[in-house]
Amino acid sequence: MQDHSPSIGATSASAATLYVALDLSRSSWVAAIRAPHVDKVSQHKLMPGAEGLLALLGRVREQAERALGAPVRVMSCYEAGRDGFWLHRVLRGTGIENQVIDPTSLLVDRRARRVKTDRLDAAALLRALMAWCRGELRVCSIVRVPSVEEEDARRTTRERANLLKERVRHVNRIKGLLATQGIYDFEPLRPNRLEQMERLVTADGRVLPERLKAEIRRHLTRLVLVLEMLAEVEAERDRVLAEAKGHEAVLLRLKGIGPESAAILCAEIFHRSFVNRRGVAAYAGLTPSPFASGDTRRDQGVSKAGNARVRRVMVELAWLWVRFQPESALSQWFTTRVGTAKGRIRRLTIVALARKLLVALWRYFETGLIPAGAVLKA
Repeated sequence: MQDHSPSIGATSASAATLYVALDLSRSSWVAAIRAPHVDKVSQHKLMPGAEGLLALLGRVREQAERALGAPVRVMSCYEAGRDGFWLHRVLRGTGIENQVIDPTSLLVDRRARRVKTDRLDAAALLRALMAWCRGELRVCSIVRVPSVEEEDARRTTRERANLLKERVRHVNRIKGLLATQGIYDFEPLRPNRLEQMERLVTADGRVLPERLKAEIRRHLTRLVLVLEMLAEVEAERDRVLAEAKGHEAVLLRLKGIGPESAAILCAEIFHRSFVNRRGVAAYAGLTPSPFASGDTRRDQGVSKAGNARVRRVMVELAWLWVRFQPESALSQWFTTRVGTAKGRIRRLTIVALARKLLVALWRYFETGLIPAGAVLKA
């Protein structure tokens, strides 16, 4: 990578780079700026919003260009988080070369108590940006910013996951309330849930107390609303998959892969470009993480440093693959490896199968090469 580090006193255009690091919070923003014409880092506290930030950067850039007599490029960065990517798009739209940094990739002080302020965080981000521009690519990880369409396509499966969690919370709360009265056979997800509740009797022969019944009824009302939203989201997911053409539709042809798994894989990982199978597995956090220090050697399992949604759905798919594709090469490998073993060995091996299956599905998605021995749906 070309060296973009600033050089104090230099007047060449290659050295005229203005570095900016932004620490974003709900109440204020802090901008750490390293201008090419001064030998210090300045920090500025701003109200949240792009207008004030762009005005500040415009003033500093104008001062630098006037002092150097040459054009000045602007390199900026901020951490991925609550603010999403809208600011990145605004900065890129004004000609600023912005990068979004993965906050978990930054080195931190390992002492017991670490001093942390917005100004210190901005200064640390600035140092990481300047080092990255010098070619030290491992100093931090740069997030690949999705397009607006890619970002929006992920919302359906993510909303469904949140609705499922909410459904589980309501069901568990209802069952927990009834368990205090000795009632264990009530099923809140049945269509006749309200009629069934009216006939409930406690284990000691009493009708349900009025306040308890009212609370359960309110939970059931919220549960019904969640179920309606869930059906709406799933209908939207199925509609998109039905209209999908080319690569998006090929996953559903494989036996054992349903609409939800195909939607998650298409929205979360298979819209990206990967150089090789290692990149695919690393994105899902399914790569091994060995520990080797001196004479100590041990395997710490998979890294879990990637997309948790992809990793979770791939482990689920691995179990389904063994069940619905028993004659495939991957299922045969799993069966030969574990034999009749149960418990931990089987769970560890299914994660290894999930990695192999993800690579095989990626190849199938990209090239149409069907996994060895796999069966297509009728």
